[in-house]
Amino acid sequence: MRKALYNINDKFKTLWKNYLLQSFLASLAIFIVLLFLSLKHTVIVVSIGATAFIIFAMPESLTARPRNVIGGYIIGIITGVIFSFLPHNSFLFSTIVYSLAVGFSIFFMVATDTEHPPASGIALGLTVEALAWEVVLITFVSAVVLSCTKYCFRRYLKNLV
Repeated sequence: MRKALYNINDKFKTLWKNYLLQSFLASLAIFIVLLFLSLKHTVIVVSIGATAFIIFAMPESLTARPRNVIGGYIIGIITGVIFSFLPHNSFLFSTIVYSLAVGFSIFFMVATDTEHPPASGIALGLTVEALAWEVVLITFVSAVVLSCTKYCFRRYLKNLV
């Protein structure tokens, strides 16, 4: 057990510069998002953080493609906005509405080949919170900025996992 604590990934030994660069880019992207999006939007911030991980730690993953990131966020946003209008003033109705928001976002992402798991968190976050259009806009812009950052640095990004 103790030996496992000191075990360093073999990829790290050869790609340590990528580990540093890609972790820095993810941190910078989240810093920029947090300048505009309050931490009170916890579910949305966490989902954007998960997107940053996918884009910068697994840039060659299908879910890291701009089509998946932006398309998934569009579906998550639309689903979240629609479900936020449904009555969810009791525990039971809230649980049903929140669950359906996630389920429908998954259904539409899979149906449109825009699978991006954190986008279901976006749907949940927008359903749970009181609807604020600036949050919707910042969430969408975050997906675009993360995808553009990946595109700009694509030749330097390697799969780290």
